[in-house]
Amino acid sequence: MESARAAYDVEQLIESLGQFPEPEAEPSFIVVSGLPGTGKSFFCSRLAERLPFKILESDALRRTLFPSPSYSAEESAQLFQAIHLLIERLLKKGTPLILDATNLSERYRERLYSIAERLNVRLILVRVEAPPQVVYERLKARKQKEKSGNYSDADWQVYQRMKTLVQKIQRNHYVVDTSRDITPVINKIMRAVRR
Repeated sequence: MESARAAYDVEQLIESLGQFPEPEAEPSFIVVSGLPGTGKSFFCSRLAERLPFKILESDALRRTLFPSPSYSAEESAQLFQAIHLLIERLLKKGTPLILDATNLSERYRERLYSIAERLNVRLILVRVEAPPQVVYERLKARKQKEKSGNYSDADWQVYQRMKTLVQKIQRNHYVVDTSRDITPVINKIMRAVRR
């Protein structure tokens, strides 16, 4: 049962998303996981250049609901309740989706698995990684740059703290290192979507 608050949040998120791709009879749902600075958003945008999917970027969605985010447990719980309802609503309408979020713990990913199973949509899991030195340089550069389309506030300290929370994805998934050529993984995902 969705609360009035959650329903309102979902409406806010839908308004912030702009154009949607054409609905599909059997939409796919791609869940992208990884630590800050590993290149999740870069990977998702490259993937969306080749597949007509809507990207749900958790950092951007958080700023829609919380213009000055606190990153508290309560705020995150409210955000992800709304994101889960949004995913469900869009998949029911046939919208193919890419979720760009850290998704570090299996407990939180279980919620996504159950949505995909309940709606009988193809679920594709991707873990994005990069060597720590590359991540360090990216996060340093991100901090120095103005917020040009980047919604994340994560820095090296956040990366190190979150690194201790990473749990192995218990299901079949793709792994992509964004410090290398990402094309082979994108090609594999495209084949999986079309299968």
